[in-house]
Amino acid sequence: MMDVKEIYDAKERLKGHIKETPVVYAPNLGEDVYLKVEVLQDTGSFKLRGAYNKIATLSEEEASKGVVACSAGNHAQGVAKSATERGIDSIICMPYHAPLSKVSATKNYGAEVVLVKDSFDDAAAYADKLSKEEGYTFIAPFDDEKVIAGQGTIGLEILEKLPEVDIIVVPIGGGGLISGIALAAKSINPDIKIIGVQTKISPGMYESIKDDIIVTVKGGSTIADGIAVKTPGDITFEMTKELVDDIVLVTEGEISSAILTLLEKNKIITEGAAASTVAALMYKKFNHKGKKVCCVLSGGNIDVTRVSKVIEKGLYKTNRRMELRVKLNDAPGELTKLTKLLETEGANIVQIGQHIDVVSDTIDSMIVNIVVDTKNIDHQNALITMLNENFYVFKVKYNNPQF
Repeated sequence: MMDVKEIYDAKERLKGHIKETPVVYAPNLGEDVYLKVEVLQDTGSFKLRGAYNKIATLSEEEASKGVVACSAGNHAQGVAKSATERGIDSIICMPYHAPLSKVSATKNYGAEVVLVKDSFDDAAAYADKLSKEEGYTFIAPFDDEKVIAGQGTIGLEILEKLPEVDIIVVPIGGGGLISGIALAAKSINPDIKIIGVQTKISPGMYESIKDDIIVTVKGGSTIADGIAVKTPGDITFEMTKELVDDIVLVTEGEISSAILTLLEKNKIITEGAAASTVAALMYKKFNHKGKKVCCVLSGGNIDVTRVSKVIEKGLYKTNRRMELRVKLNDAPGELTKLTKLLETEGANIVQIGQHIDVVSDTIDSMIVNIVVDTKNIDHQNALITMLNENFYVFKVKYNNPQF
């Protein structure tokens, strides 16, 4: 187990080089819910803390070789910025499908970027190869005590601002962030509960803790690319097993809903990994009744090309949008009659299309697909009741889908 003194040393080392991000009250999420807004950190992510702490402690010999790192984007930016600040050359290996915004930002901080097919773990393997073959100093994304110590400073800041916190909710990829926060928080108050959050698509740490041995999961495409790590680290696995009270899983739809809520209600832009903690809270993945909760929003580097997809998923997930497939008689006025009925119920039509019903025995049958914006689940149920009362044959294509 790491010595918590490493985290206090990191805090001193980081002074003047990072921001001490705020802890804000979020009553829309619960009566005693707070957010650690690490999205406001320089580089837009907590990863700067660990990267800077590690690079600041390199020997002159290690620094002279240049550094190499692997990252889905946030660690990349932290390493690039920290290395450039110290005058060290940096090469960052990133997954081929890393968001363009993160790739561009990493280059802008002064690093050479190498895109590697296909996943984070493939990028990690290539970075390890460069380190061994070319002599670069490898800056691990999570499985390193200096990196973990840097991330752990978030735990100290939460306890300074919120000393009576009962539960801290933290996203988990490889486990560096939750290991550091858990060590820091429990050194101050051993009764604090630490809840980790992973995606159902990439539950590496969840499966490893469940099986009591490090396992590699298949993984896949996820909005939470920042925590899409197939295999947790050796150090972080042991620390998580020792210090973390529970790990819960969230879906893509739940994460999208959380991103939308944070954007709409809290005016905070988050990436998928960061919003996973709020998704776990919103969808009651753990018991927090009567508890003071702090959700760590780990980063805000979401690719703008994905925002529209996230909003779309979030609208369906929160019963703010639904798609109806309605069978109509292909005759003048039938479509107008349907849209008028939807109008009387206050449904806003955002998309409409129609085609011949080729499978029907009726020659004049057609199918109309209508996408409408709705207020909530009660509003959607009222629309369904109205269609039934008017004897329409229809199906609800997407109504709170389980992504």
